[in-house]
Amino acid sequence: MAVSTQKTLRNQVMYQVFVRNFSDEGTFAAVQSRLDEIKALGTDIIWFMPIHPIGRQARKGTLGSPYAISDYREVNPEFGSMSDFKSLVGAIHGKGMKCIIDVVYNHTSPDSVLSQKHPEWFYHRPDGSFGNRVGDWTDIIDLDYSNRELWDYQIETLKFWAGIVDGFRCDVAPLIPLEFWLKAREEVETVREGCIWLSESVEPGFITYMRGRGMTALSDSEIFQAFDMAYDYDVYGAMKAYLDGSGSLEAYADALNRQEYTFPDNYVKLRFLENHDQPRARFLIPDENRLRAWTAFLFFQKGMTLIYNGQEKAVAHAPSLFDRDTVRWNAAESIDLTRYIARLSDIKRDPIFADCSYTVTAPSEDTLVALREHDGRKMLGVFPLRCEGGLVRVEFEDGVYENLISGEAVEVFRGMLSSNGLPVILRNF
Repeated sequence: MAVSTQKTLRNQVMYQVFVRNFSDEGTFAAVQSRLDEIKALGTDIIWFMPIHPIGRQARKGTLGSPYAISDYREVNPEFGSMSDFKSLVGAIHGKGMKCIIDVVYNHTSPDSVLSQKHPEWFYHRPDGSFGNRVGDWTDIIDLDYSNRELWDYQIETLKFWAGIVDGFRCDVAPLIPLEFWLKAREEVETVREGCIWLSESVEPGFITYMRGRGMTALSDSEIFQAFDMAYDYDVYGAMKAYLDGSGSLEAYADALNRQEYTFPDNYVKLRFLENHDQPRARFLIPDENRLRAWTAFLFFQKGMTLIYNGQEKAVAHAPSLFDRDTVRWNAAESIDLTRYIARLSDIKRDPIFADCSYTVTAPSEDTLVALREHDGRKMLGVFPLRCEGGLVRVEFEDGVYENLISGEAVEVFRGMLSSNGLPVILRNF
């Protein structure tokens, strides 16, 4: 793991922005005009999905995927100019937040600047044509990291952007050699001390699939050597299995507990209910009370919390990656979770979220119980995921406590908590 990774990242909240669909205008300036709203959620870091020009060849949809990049060193003119982007970053910094951008280094668009200037830096099929190693990614071609000149170009590009932003979210980082990421981190540090590194680590099945084809596919344990944070995909499948009825809540709890002894002491997972590649949380969890319970557990988890633009209004529709599809901020079915999220963000600031032992249990198929402990201090979370009341056995001292979420009094008596079906967070200090 990156030995310099700070545990205090676990106290923080990241907000993901897809510039094209964030507003009707789809511009950097439109995002800048709403920074106060983003900040009010408790946001520490804003992550921008790719801001670069998009290729035209083999484009999907009318506007193309932001992950089919044609030039790593420019900004998409549909969003604004480089000056507009720098103004946006300056405004983010002025409000006490940080900014990271997407880095898509596994591939480019077929008509990218690099494919035209350096075709030798790319993967080629047996017939010599450009290609990619994942069949459904038809709008991109893969880079070949056996060429060290490519390393130099990519790292210089990172150093350029590190002069502007605070870090990087690296797309499908496990498909790129670990040695590259280690070298990149070392060199970028000379430009941006304390640069933030987030890896989109991948699902276990995808790792084994790629390795079975003889391709690079880094495990989370390998990724953590170069990155501060990694995605939660090692347990996301167990969560979805519970939601669709194909798996148990106990299996999900067990998967979370395995992270505590599998990864180094300062591991940081990016915890999410949704992102641009997955269904919206509201789609998966349509009931408002259940969604609130899952959101509370999301913030209680050990790691950094991710909010995808629109999640704070419980938007159910996932915006298209390939067309203009503005977030439906005021849809009839939307639910305003902004104050709820802000309260949970405030709770997450407590130092016990940065450094503690952490265990999760599922005393029933309806409820998760999570406990944080550090030097005699305890914080307990009880999350009735089907919003049904009842007695819940907890490892917490008897007494009357304040529910940090609602402010209501909650009693623990003889090791039992009488749940009213709503999430509870208690502390003994």
